[in-house]
Amino acid sequence: MEFLGGSALEVAPKLLNALLVSDIDGTIVTLRITEVEAYLGVAEDPGSHAFRGKTERNSSMFLRGGHVYVYRSYGMHWCANVVVGPEGEAGAVLVRAGEVTEGRETALARRLATGTVRRPADLASGPGRICAALGITGDIDGQEFGRDRALSLWLPREPLGSARAAVGTSTRTGVGGPGGFLPYRSFLLGEETVSRHRPSPHEKTTK
Repeated sequence: MEFLGGSALEVAPKLLNALLVSDIDGTIVTLRITEVEAYLGVAEDPGSHAFRGKTERNSSMFLRGGHVYVYRSYGMHWCANVVVGPEGEAGAVLVRAGEVTEGRETALARRLATGTVRRPADLASGPGRICAALGITGDIDGQEFGRDRALSLWLPREPLGSARAAVGTSTRTGVGGPGGFLPYRSFLLGEETVSRHRPSPHEKTTK
């Protein structure tokens, strides 16, 4: 997947409508990606884990494009990212929301084991919910995507600009400080699975 060698800002919208497939505990669960956020490298992006340099926690962000970066958010939820760019130059795309298209019963059982699911569209709406539904944990941090691995990634079936792939952009959701003001969130318009946008509390909005 050569396109994963590009920058996070270039790659992020191209991942919309792509399929993220987990093969964990012998069960396949497939997610059609509907929302992502781009995160850049050292000294480029104050909202990125890599902003202040390489650490033990963020080391997977510095691998070449095509690896998985999984981290724990607030000690509660796992979050999965597609690592992009050349090796040594940190970059990642957070998978924020999607539609489970295969293995829905397994995904629902996993989600119900960790919380409630109020409506079908909420099954994988949010990065923590995605990891719960697909069985993703920190055990696969740093792995490569691949057919015979825990996670694989398939390119979008429908090109951007098609009726099912009209793209919206916004500032990040739920990110405080200067990093929250950056318009690095991309999502498919009209998709119920897209998570509710929660702008930074300091962000100025206009109507």
